[in-house]
Amino acid sequence: MGNIRITKLFSFETGHALYGYDGKCKNVHGHSYKLSVTVFGKPISDSTNVKFGMVIDFTDLKKIVKEEIVNVFDHATVFNKNTPHVELAKELQDRGHNVLLVDYQPTSEMMVIDFAKKIKNRLPENIQLHSLKLQETDSSYAEWYASENS
Repeated sequence: MGNIRITKLFSFETGHALYGYDGKCKNVHGHSYKLSVTVFGKPISDSTNVKFGMVIDFTDLKKIVKEEIVNVFDHATVFNKNTPHVELAKELQDRGHNVLLVDYQPTSEMMVIDFAKKIKNRLPENIQLHSLKLQETDSSYAEWYASENS
């Protein structure tokens, strides 16, 4: 039996600001992100296994991505912790807002790299992360492929 790819789609709302940027995105704003997670592996061939025929149960993949990404980033505002945005972040946190401080510029490109690391660390040994697609708007997205990041 050969390798099969499966993909699960997720969506979440996140705010961010790009410190030092020369355009509108320097301002705090938000996106309705769509994340496509594609993994690959061999379907389980043991007919006595309750997950017979599956590469990974979509429910198990959903649990990983929800815990690592969606539940963390949904309705949060993300700032680079190494910028003066930390002052704004502290004020927002003091007012009860969900703020994430990350060690990178929170662009789609850097977020998808972060997401790949987090998801890879949680996948079972026999399942490989193939690719991620993080869509920021209807016409803009960043993609990560394992084959280009070995």
